[in-house]
Amino acid sequence: MSPLQLAQVNIGRALAPLTDNVMQGFVTQLDAVNALAEQAPGFVWRLKDDAGASSSYIQAFDDPLVLVNLSVWESIEALEDFTYHTLHAAVLRDRARWFERSARASLALWWIPRGHLPTVEEAKQRLARLWEHGASPAAFTFRERFPPVSGDPSPPAAAAAPGRRD
Repeated sequence: MSPLQLAQVNIGRALAPLTDNVMQGFVTQLDAVNALAEQAPGFVWRLKDDAGASSSYIQAFDDPLVLVNLSVWESIEALEDFTYHTLHAAVLRDRARWFERSARASLALWWIPRGHLPTVEEAKQRLARLWEHGASPAAFTFRERFPPVSGDPSPPAAAAAPGRRD
């Protein structure tokens, strides 16, 4: 058993609040996709709000339309299988119906010690690291992967908040 696990964060700026009819197709799938994730091989943990609902209901950024998903997996292969070979893939394909297109990466991956649960602030730092420095062992993507390494390639102390770039 590896001493490291994979953390992932992904964000997206919704076209409207989750209560708006525009977001209904996304919201109606949240519980099913999250339940599927929790049953997926290699799933370890996911961020939830205080009531146990999807992390999409947590306001992690100043902009209330930026939604966050944060989870931990046993391996990059387990996360990749869930992401691209389950119901989640259909939601991902339809994301333009609910989310703005972003010029920056919306996903960051990094290795964490087994048993560590990443915080939203840690996730924001990893995204900022990826945006500022590109892929590295501290923050990478499915396309530019890095193998598990011992130690913590720490991100910078401050995280840039993803805002609208008009």
